[in-house]
Amino acid sequence: MMGAGKTTVGRAVSARTGWRYLDNDELVQRATGKPTPEVLGEADETTLRRAEDAALDEALAIAPPVVAGVAAGVIENADARERMQQEAFVVYLRAPLEVLTARVGDGEGRPWLAEDAADALARLFDGRGPLYEEVADLVLDVADATPADLAAQVVEAVGR
Repeated sequence: MMGAGKTTVGRAVSARTGWRYLDNDELVQRATGKPTPEVLGEADETTLRRAEDAALDEALAIAPPVVAGVAAGVIENADARERMQQEAFVVYLRAPLEVLTARVGDGEGRPWLAEDAADALARLFDGRGPLYEEVADLVLDVADATPADLAAQVVEAVGR
């Protein structure tokens, strides 16, 4: 979910291991040739989801090891879920709704949250939470953990 710490923890895993980190924005740029804000400004939701799925494909095409923070919305695509399960070690950074709401604030810069961030997050959380758990190889609760602690747990799990 947005606000769970994908970028922060991904960068911490990268720093700990030396593995390359790719953020969703970089992956979208590679897949579409456009920066994410430009894609957001030009696209409807269907087009954006296609761009995010293409970004996932970019991440999965890179020779491992690599750490990729992909868009939270790709979980809604059954084909994307299947590809992640088959081709990647997936970590779900699980945060309570209250933590996510506090972290994203009023949703500025996040088009899906523009009207009412707390309400939009609650709807997304309800629909996506079970899908994240279905796909995840590792579920980490982030509310009371530091990014360094979470990164250590990811590295340990990958090593197993």
